[in-house]
Amino acid sequence: MSASRAIGHPGQGTVPGSGARLAALDGLRIVAALGVLCYHYLALDSGWGEPAAAVFPVASAYAVYGWLGVEIFFVVSGFVICMSAWDRGVGEFAASRIARLFPAYWAAVLFTAGVLFAWPEVRGVKAFVDVVVNLSMLQGGIKVPHIDDAYWTLFVELKFYALFALVVLRGVTYRNCVVFCTVWTVAGVVAPTADSGVLSFFAIPTFSLYFIAGIAFHLMRRFGPNAVLWGIAGLQFVLAQSYVQGRMISNLGGGVAAQTPVWPAHLVIACGFLVMAGIALGTFDRIRWRWLRHAGEVTYPLYLIHMMAGLTAIHRFRHDVRPVPLVLGVTAFMVALAWLVHRLIERPLGRRLRTGMRRAVHDIRRMSAPPVPVPAVPAQAPAPESEGIVTSAGPGGRSGEDSRRHPWGRR
Repeated sequence: MSASRAIGHPGQGTVPGSGARLAALDGLRIVAALGVLCYHYLALDSGWGEPAAAVFPVASAYAVYGWLGVEIFFVVSGFVICMSAWDRGVGEFAASRIARLFPAYWAAVLFTAGVLFAWPEVRGVKAFVDVVVNLSMLQGGIKVPHIDDAYWTLFVELKFYALFALVVLRGVTYRNCVVFCTVWTVAGVVAPTADSGVLSFFAIPTFSLYFIAGIAFHLMRRFGPNAVLWGIAGLQFVLAQSYVQGRMISNLGGGVAAQTPVWPAHLVIACGFLVMAGIALGTFDRIRWRWLRHAGEVTYPLYLIHMMAGLTAIHRFRHDVRPVPLVLGVTAFMVALAWLVHRLIERPLGRRLRTGMRRAVHDIRRMSAPPVPVPAVPAQAPAPESEGIVTSAGPGGRSGEDSRRHPWGRR
């Protein structure tokens, strides 16, 4: 999930200490990705054909909170998108997002669809057209089933990009970002009671607060903290706590959520905000481990391919391999496959797609530019009919006849 670079996107370092900042962000991104993976493999029943709590009595009690990795991803995404959009136009912003999101996603959709077609044990694919629509990443808007249930977060990311493009259109500045955060916060608070489908669709009240917090943290990092930015981030933290119970019910179901303590979820969100605040203040600038960045680059393709394909593998081999080795083996395979997707598909295809999109943006600008006016050439005045008039000419000079032939002066 993007939570970026969209869910996993490292962006571009544009402020002092960017290398350290990106290392810390990648570390947080890795933790969030592993949390989501553990939630799917250790807390969901679908892969095991029986309650996961019976298979992993201890581990499932902790993994049940792994869904909170999505929320952390969204905070990282708000930080990174604000950072990478600085000094970019709308066309360049759109090109970078498309080139970042789609190559690995296309590969993941085709891979997952192939697995579900071949082994429809946990779930199959209802229609081939669903696969085609999923390639657009817009299936969430037209109610087409996701090939992989994890893809729902990508449509949330797309809506955030569309809204933030308004800031890019006006120019990504401190003031415009603060105004955007304020307006989106108000929209998110009003939307649940406004009885407006359009407002709720774009306000995304359950998740917008994480993107807004990420933007505020990046502004702290870039310009320094102040009361306004702390107020924005703090308000998002308070709003996030109010949605925890509802998110637990939607992820775990009413019965399991009623038996699961809520306080660890509040604590996880608090830790996520504290780590992001530390990144904003430079607390983790000393972390410069290169392996973090390489591992962070794999989190996006890992998120895209691990869920349904991994659950299918677990379900298929659950009677042949013991649970712990099976989970470790499937996880290792998914990490290796994610690395291959990143190296062989995401990076080369992303570069080509980015180059093509930039050329297209350049062509659009060139074709849309107003025509340059061509200065009119003044018409020559008719030569005066003066017969017998001869002007004097010095050595090598011109006669009056020559002057009449060139009324605008000498050549």
